[in-house]
Amino acid sequence: MPEQISKYPEVTIQVLQSAGARCGPGVEKNILTRCPSERFCALPGGEICVYGLDQIPHMTQITREELARVACPPRSLSGVGLESALLPEAGALGAAFALGMVVGALSRRRRKP
Repeated sequence: MPEQISKYPEVTIQVLQSAGARCGPGVEKNILTRCPSERFCALPGGEICVYGLDQIPHMTQITREELARVACPPRSLSGVGLESALLPEAGALGAAFALGMVVGALSRRRRKP
């Protein structure tokens, strides 16, 4: 049976209840026995456990590593030239250097009598 992640788990549980799910403490668990009672719902076709974002580490069916691969995929430069990957940083660095040169030149001129 599924574990679900919701930004608004309480609202998700209310929606399930409005569709006839029995949720909360006192509802018998047959499969999702480790689901917190306040996050558990039973439907005629099965059980569901609704986790909030802060409860992801307590999930039993999805590991942090599996979720991280989807939510935070590793950055890859494959297919992208190194020049185009570094161009924004190089442009900003160049602009800062040029601005420093201008400020330095102006301050030297003001000091000379």
